[in-house]
Amino acid sequence: ALASGDSPASAKPLLRWDEVPDDFVECFILSGYRRLPCTAQECLASVLKPTNETLNFWTHFIPLLLFLSKFCRLFFLSGRDVPFHHPWLLPLWCYASGVLLTFAMSCTAHVFSCLSLRLRAAFFYLDYASISYYGFGSTVAYYYYLLPGLSLLDARVMTSYVQQRLGWHVDCTGLIAAYRALVLPVAFVLAVACTVACCKSRTDWCSYPFALRTFVFVMPLSMACPIMLESWLFDLRGENPTLFVHFYRRYFWLVVAAFFNVSKIPERIQPGLFDIIGHSHQLFHIFTFLSIYDQVYYVEEGLRQFLKEPPDAPTFLGTVGYMLLLVVCLGLVIKKFLSNAEFYSKK
Repeated sequence: ALASGDSPASAKPLLRWDEVPDDFVECFILSGYRRLPCTAQECLASVLKPTNETLNFWTHFIPLLLFLSKFCRLFFLSGRDVPFHHPWLLPLWCYASGVLLTFAMSCTAHVFSCLSLRLRAAFFYLDYASISYYGFGSTVAYYYYLLPGLSLLDARVMTSYVQQRLGWHVDCTGLIAAYRALVLPVAFVLAVACTVACCKSRTDWCSYPFALRTFVFVMPLSMACPIMLESWLFDLRGENPTLFVHFYRRYFWLVVAAFFNVSKIPERIQPGLFDIIGHSHQLFHIFTFLSIYDQVYYVEEGLRQFLKEPPDAPTFLGTVGYMLLLVVCLGLVIKKFLSNAEFYSKK
């Protein structure tokens, strides 16, 4: 028989905000907190219990399964003559690994965040790193599958456009070549810088961690600016309606997600009412899923167009090599922050 005070995890009551360490308290969430520390088994069991983290897990675990199924079909069951290991698919592997890793790390962080203070910090550092990894993987896919089809990055078209619209006799070849050469290195640096900023936002110096993280993760999205400019300067809606519709719908979902992440609505309006179901972080998860769903759709369409007239095959170093180097750099960043003596938990 269990002695008093040795009740199993399933019998442990959930706690209120004033019964947990300050580092675990979420803005305007008053109840539904798990005890610290929990065992791994208790953490796993909690995904089937009504805690304030339960739907944080499920709103990314279900999308993880959906995207895993989607990418398996793309790589292995698409019916194309291109085998899954062909160099033409290397950018897609980079992108797919980023999408899946982002959802997997988010699930892991939310489930196991109450193992200990150190592990909580480690899991959320890894969560931020996975988002940066995904952002860079997206840029790799854009670079090979989407950007080559843009008139904006066709030197002949742009030289003629500038001359006709502005009356300037400028050869755009050099500018476009420079842009192509810098896209991936700049995206790489942004990925590392964003991870550093987000990890640092978990320390006391940051008064508005949610706003800071939202801002820094918007920065890598600037790598998609050529697509937006293409829609303004040329007839993207007519030339590529799939890209036009899903690209702008993706950014609409991202704006909505950012709104909930920063505003902390609806729990800000009625603290305690949305502790288990309906708080802003769950809504943030749902809308980020919708944004990536649209992105996958137009990346897949870009792949189809790429395979019709493929240019030179992407290289291993220019795709997977970049991703592996990024993993090393992000690992060093996380190691640096974990070496600190104190850990903070501003999720």
